Amino acid sequence: MRTFRLLLVAFGLLEMLVPERIVQWGERLAFENPGEGTLRPWTLPMARLEGLAFVWLVLRGRSVPTPFRGALAAIGLPAALFPKPFVTGALGMAYENPADLELQSWVVPFTRVLGVVYLVVALFAGRADAPMDDGQDEALELDPTDS
Repeated sequence: MRTFRLLLVAFGLLEMLVPERIVQWGERLAFENPGEGTLRPWTLPMARLEGLAFVWLVLRGRSVPTPFRGALAAIGLPAALFPKPFVTGALGMAYENPADLELQSWVVPFTRVLGVVYLVVALFAGRADAPMDDGQDEALELDPTDS
């Protein structure tokens, strides 16, 4: 499990440090016509912020603060129930020319799955304000001798 967390932290750090590369990689995967989109000025700074939040949540361990649980649910519910309009809205927020982008066939179904995952995390991840059973935090410890 520690290796998985370490990989998640590495991805979040990459998103913070080189968001343009992460976006280009995502475009190559998700679009029939990668490189055709014109990013809005706030897209890359928001990706950096997302990476920071992602790293912070992974390093915290199992507990998810209540405000983040609400945000995950607020994002996950429409993504799970209405994936096509959700993707359309997200593209409109991130790109100046969303109508020019052609999605791969898997993007909308994957959005639904991702929405369900967000909902599961929001509903079932441990609350940060709940008392711990054993008094120990599940935070990631970067001990190279631990395998």
